[in-house]
Amino acid sequence: MAKWTPRHEAPEPLEGPVVATITGGTILWFVLFLVQLPFYGWFDDHGHTWWVWTCLAGGGLGLIGVWYVRKRDAAIKRAAAEDRTATPSAD
Repeated sequence: MAKWTPRHEAPEPLEGPVVATITGGTILWFVLFLVQLPFYGWFDDHGHTWWVWTCLAGGGLGLIGVWYVRKRDAAIKRAAAEDRTATPSAD
């Protein structure tokens, strides 16, 4: 069997407002949790309590995600600043 080789280079990863996206998603998970909380009895009667706890877990994991992407964004900016200062000027 022949080894697979790519025909072209992989595209550069897309960068966007990652912190804002993760923060918005986390807020959405917490809002969904809070909206479902008054109906917990109905969810319990119908065997759907996992819906409520899934929203809480999504919000909790989102908090970890917000922490992670903020650290990542800071590290990218720090590395870019170090590259600019480390590059000698052409005199």
